[in-house]
Amino acid sequence: MLEIKNLHVDLEEEDKTILKGVNLTVEAGKVHAIMGPNGSGKSTLSYVLSGRDGYKVTQGSATLSGVDLLDMEPEERAAAGLFLAFQYPVEIPGVGNMTFLRTAVNAQRKARGEDEMSAADFLKLVREKAKTLQIDAEMLKRPVNVGFSGGEKKRNEILQMAMLEPKMCILDETDSGLDVDAMKLVADGVNALRDPGRGFLVITHYQRLLDHIKPDVVHIMSDGRIIKTGGPDLALEVEQNGYADILSEGV
Repeated sequence: MLEIKNLHVDLEEEDKTILKGVNLTVEAGKVHAIMGPNGSGKSTLSYVLSGRDGYKVTQGSATLSGVDLLDMEPEERAAAGLFLAFQYPVEIPGVGNMTFLRTAVNAQRKARGEDEMSAADFLKLVREKAKTLQIDAEMLKRPVNVGFSGGEKKRNEILQMAMLEPKMCILDETDSGLDVDAMKLVADGVNALRDPGRGFLVITHYQRLLDHIKPDVVHIMSDGRIIKTGGPDLALEVEQNGYADILSEGV
């Protein structure tokens, strides 16, 4: 589904190379996790895949279901089925949560040549999805993420993901700043979306999120490359021993 080959990326402002030959394949129906120390390039990978400005691809490719992602605008990538949950979700003052969600859902439907969702159908669906994430009606009426706690912002993003039903979900340190209860709620929302036709790439520092979102494959990233790949036990190894042993293997 997601195929990344020999991806090299520079930070434009500093003329600094961040990704130095990333190779990664995420299959439909699978959850892949990327772990690694600070500065290893994990978040940069998510930004480049979503089309964020400030990064220059100097070599390599990234495709989603065979379509070249790197040649698309960010909104085209979203319409093609890519979703990125941010480490720090942004606030959008003046834009109601419900308005934002309905506009996003219908924009993607239009891009795919589908009819827009009626107000009644949308309302029924969003209420059903919100209930599972313990998002109440008042939260749906507020401006996007304005005055939300960290946990509410993350739950709101999972609601967006549930409404948009993307093919490929990238979670960039979604567990950052969450307490145990909020993390479990977010993880439950993610697990409810696991599907044979959908892939996940979960970027995290810690094993604790992977206790709730069980990965099929775990990758360790360091200095802009994936240096080791294994099963869920690899995350436990990192939790117990840190990265030092694995990093020394990659030297």
